[in-house]
Amino acid sequence: MKPSVPSPPRKRPQPAGVRIHPTAIIEPGVRLGAGTRVWDSVHIRSGATIGEDCIIGEKTYIAYDVMIGNLVKINAMVYVCAGVTIEDMAMISAGTVFTNDRFPRAAIPERAALITSEPTEQTLRTIVRRGTTIGANATIGPGLELGEFCMVGMGAVVTKSVRPFQLVVGCPARLHGWVCVCGEPLGDTLPSGPIACERCARSYVMTDGILQWQHGGRKTHAHSVSSWLVQAGLRAGRSAVRPATVSRRWRDEGARRPSDGTPRWGGPSDPASARRAPAGMSDHR
Repeated sequence: MKPSVPSPPRKRPQPAGVRIHPTAIIEPGVRLGAGTRVWDSVHIRSGATIGEDCIIGEKTYIAYDVMIGNLVKINAMVYVCAGVTIEDMAMISAGTVFTNDRFPRAAIPERAALITSEPTEQTLRTIVRRGTTIGANATIGPGLELGEFCMVGMGAVVTKSVRPFQLVVGCPARLHGWVCVCGEPLGDTLPSGPIACERCARSYVMTDGILQWQHGGRKTHAHSVSSWLVQAGLRAGRSAVRPATVSRRWRDEGARRPSDGTPRWGGPSDPASARRAPAGMSDHR
C-alpha cells in the first residue's frame, strides 16, 4: 500500500472582496474585513485586526495584535509596531514608522543575551484617531495619541500627543495651524467664535483649546472607537480604548495659555513636556 500523503492545511475563507498578493505573508489569527486589499511583500503578524475596505501598501509590516479600523489607507513601507491602534478613515503615508519603547536596549550585559522583542510592561500604546493623516517618512513616538482629523507633516518627528484638527510639522513636531475635515488649512490662529472652512463650509468652534466640528448643529470631536475595533477587541479578549481616557489626558496635561490668551499645546520650555519626550523611540515587535 502506498503511504498516505497528508492533505495541505485548509485556508481560512476570507470575507468577500478581500485581495491578497501572492507574496504577502498573512499569519494565522489575522482578521481582514471585506474589501480590504493587501499588496506585495506585506507582513501581517498573528492577532492583527484590519477592518473593511482598507489598503495595505507594499512592504508594510503590521505587528502582533495591532488594530486597524475601516477605510484606512496605509501606503508602502510603513512600520506599525505592537501597541498601535488606528481608527477609521486614517491615512498613513509611505515610510511612516511607529515606535513603542521610550528607552530601548538590545541586550543586558550581565546576561549576555538579547532582550525580548515581544511586548512587555515597557511597551507603550499609541492611538491614531479617526480621520488622521500622517505624512510620508514621519516618525511617531511611543505612548502618544493623534487626535481625530489632525495632520502630521511629512518627515515630522512627533514626540507629544496632537489635538484634534491640529497641523504639526518639523523635528520635533510643533503646532503650525489647524485643518478641516476635508484637509483645507483653517489658519495658523483661530478666533474665539465660529469659523467656517473656505472649501467645504464646515463650521468649527474652539472650546477650552480643543477645536470642535459643529456637525449638524452639534459640537463633535468624537474620540469614538470604531465599532469594528470594539467588536474585534471584545472577541479577542482585549479591552478597547475608552473615550474617557482621552479627555483625562488632555485635562491633566492641559492647554497652557501665554499672556495673549492663545491656547498652546505643550512646548519645549515646559519641564513636564521635556520629561514626556521620548529618548530612543525604538520599538518592541
